[in-house]
Amino acid sequence: MTARTRHLGGWAVLLVAALVCGAGAWSYGQARGDGSLAHAKARDTALGEGRRHLATLNSLDGADAKRVDTGLRAWLDASTGPLRDQLERTREADAKSLTAAGDTARGKVASAALTALDERTGTAELIAAVDVEVTPRSGAAGTQRKRFGATLARTADGWKVKALTAIGTDGGR
Repeated sequence: MTARTRHLGGWAVLLVAALVCGAGAWSYGQARGDGSLAHAKARDTALGEGRRHLATLNSLDGADAKRVDTGLRAWLDASTGPLRDQLERTREADAKSLTAAGDTARGKVASAALTALDERTGTAELIAAVDVEVTPRSGAAGTQRKRFGATLARTADGWKVKALTAIGTDGGR
């Protein structure tokens, strides 16, 4: 191999490397400014916060009045709009009945998905299956599977549950 061939080969390798770097930079620039990437991030944020709030709204420690009050405060923090208004209206009665019952519930979202997301209006629709482990004051504990449809609203504090609807199951399962 002559010196000239080695010299041209070196330039060819350098040119290919520069082209690969340039293509990578162009691709990164396209992805960074891509609206679908921003939409995906918004979707993931709404879904994550919706899951967390649904678990909260299905959890409560009924061991004593202080724990019930803490749980009801968490419910208010997870909600907004009409749902929050309803929870505030019924808070005193809920506290009495939940303390008297003494049951403890721990909700865990088994699966969830957004069915709609409107970033412009700051709303999203979520469906979810929630496993709620209920431990009564006396008796055996058990787990219930519940399905919900939820409307989420973006607030200054992030996504919150604006409306919550129980969804029936087929065949009574």
